[in-house]
Amino acid sequence: MFVIGTAGHVDHGKSTLVRALTGINPDRLREEQEREMTIDLGFAWLTLPSGREVSIVDVPGHEDFIKNMLAGIGGIDVALFVVAADESVMPQTREHLAILDLLGIPRGVIALTKIDLVEDPEWLELVQEEIRDQVKGTVLEKAAIVPVSAVTGEGLSDLLAELDRLLDQARPRADCGRPRLGIDRVFTISGFGTVVTGTLIDGRLRVGDEVEIVPGELRARIRGLQTHKVKVDEALPGTRVAINLSGVSVDDLWRGQVVTYPGWLRPTVLLDARFHLLASAPWSLKHNAAVEFFVGSARTGAHVRLLDAEELRPGQDGWVQFRLNSPIAVVRGDRFIVRLASPSITLGGGEVVQPHPRRRHKRFRPEVLAYLEELAQGTPVAVLRGLLRQGRIMSVGELLWESNLPEEQARRALEELVDRGEVVLLGGSGQGPLRKEAGALLQSEWAELVERVKRALQEYHQRYPLRWGMPREELRSRVRKLGSFFNVALARAEEEGVLLCTETSVRLPEHEVRLSTEQEQAVAQVLAKFRDSPFTPPTFSQVEERLGGELLQYLLEEGKLVKVSDNVLFDAETLMAMRRRLVSYLQEHGQVTVAQVRDLFRTSRRYALGFLEYMDRSRVTKRLGDIRVLRGEQKDDRT
Repeated sequence: MFVIGTAGHVDHGKSTLVRALTGINPDRLREEQEREMTIDLGFAWLTLPSGREVSIVDVPGHEDFIKNMLAGIGGIDVALFVVAADESVMPQTREHLAILDLLGIPRGVIALTKIDLVEDPEWLELVQEEIRDQVKGTVLEKAAIVPVSAVTGEGLSDLLAELDRLLDQARPRADCGRPRLGIDRVFTISGFGTVVTGTLIDGRLRVGDEVEIVPGELRARIRGLQTHKVKVDEALPGTRVAINLSGVSVDDLWRGQVVTYPGWLRPTVLLDARFHLLASAPWSLKHNAAVEFFVGSARTGAHVRLLDAEELRPGQDGWVQFRLNSPIAVVRGDRFIVRLASPSITLGGGEVVQPHPRRRHKRFRPEVLAYLEELAQGTPVAVLRGLLRQGRIMSVGELLWESNLPEEQARRALEELVDRGEVVLLGGSGQGPLRKEAGALLQSEWAELVERVKRALQEYHQRYPLRWGMPREELRSRVRKLGSFFNVALARAEEEGVLLCTETSVRLPEHEVRLSTEQEQAVAQVLAKFRDSPFTPPTFSQVEERLGGELLQYLLEEGKLVKVSDNVLFDAETLMAMRRRLVSYLQEHGQVTVAQVRDLFRTSRRYALGFLEYMDRSRVTKRLGDIRVLRGEQKDDRT
């Protein structure tokens, strides 16, 4: 299914031509019929000689209603460009042509209407020459000019044949599995409720589907679907669709919202784009100028930030970032139009390359312009590379979504980048390289992150030479860029031989802890005291005073001493022996008190209590009031 859209100056016969072709009057409003002038969007359909059924969107031509025209022209496959033979090219002829060109409408035909009002053949030739001059260098440069009369019917069969020929060349709309219907009408039907209409792109909708309306984040369900007033169970991409929605009121909906599947389409108030200022623009575009922004059926005020120029002169292109006054739902690749509200003129347009930039860009930054250039290339590999050039780690799922490419195509492109060594995956190995929760980043970014981690560890080792490594959480705070991918990033770095990790700390492979002769002697003396008084050993503060904090930390990390409470330490071998003896006692007696443990080891209450609290934390014992019991099955290690 395809959509044809009219364009052209007011009173050049667009609606009359549509009525002659289809038998349907697209001017549905009473005011339109009384004034004989199209004010809002009109809709019709017809079956071409080939048997192909097509939709027609009829747009207003008057300059006062250009905003309504823009709400309907973006989703068309073929432009039916109308020029009246008795008037030739007029102001809105030029503006509508510029809009078609900016939107990149891929094909079109020029209908030279009202030929019944012109008797001089030479005049018709002059008009056609003027049209040819006007469309030169635009999307309609090679379009056929078909003279027609909606009154006599002359040329209508030729026009239908040309439309058929153009659609033979057209590709069906892509089905990306992510349907989007930009709402252009909202109304109610007695007995049915809320109805919205629009042109469906990028996917299919089915009766019974749950949908989301964005922005607004409203949920609804599809009660019914119609195309050309015929009920259907499924609407295909490229069709004009009326959707009967349950669960939402017309008061909650407006032109410019998008109906889609829940969970993937996010509204935005900041977007990056390539912009072209029309050569016919009356003046240059200044940085931070206030404009009106049109995309799909949506419209909002905006400020345009110039990223690579002090100003754009008429006819120039530039990279821009739009700051929107209200949120809209767009994806990469959407075409847009920019106008001034006063005076009411079209300035230019372009293509969205990044609908969700992470931040407000600083101007004239080479790295920003490089990433935008890559996104604009449009090839799947370039798009993914450009998205990753933002300098952040993206999940594979997020990367595929932001690419706005068919998922299989995006997956193949990502696999290619991984195979080339240009992209590193975090958390993808061994479980399929494209798990959606895996992290993805450019190899250059990964190399920079690894260097940051190495520098942080080198500084830590220099500062604390007696410590095995930096605590993981301290390293996480030093390298915040890794975010939720911290652990999988460390695992990859360890696979690459860059780091050595434990559950609690990280070190460089070359780092070794070496004690001086004096330190070894001091340690030996302290450990001897622990062996001499195993159940009443020196306290934490006493050992720290004797050895210093760093050497004490070394003994703890090496596992030679164990801290069981704030000020109580035990030799590791002694602690294991005490554990075995406690388990044996509990297996025989069933329970134990602090006093009994004190007597069992002939120690003080402080040591006994610290030991039991450590056994509780180690899940050997469980406290019940003033007693301890074994927690679950405990093996008697005496044998």
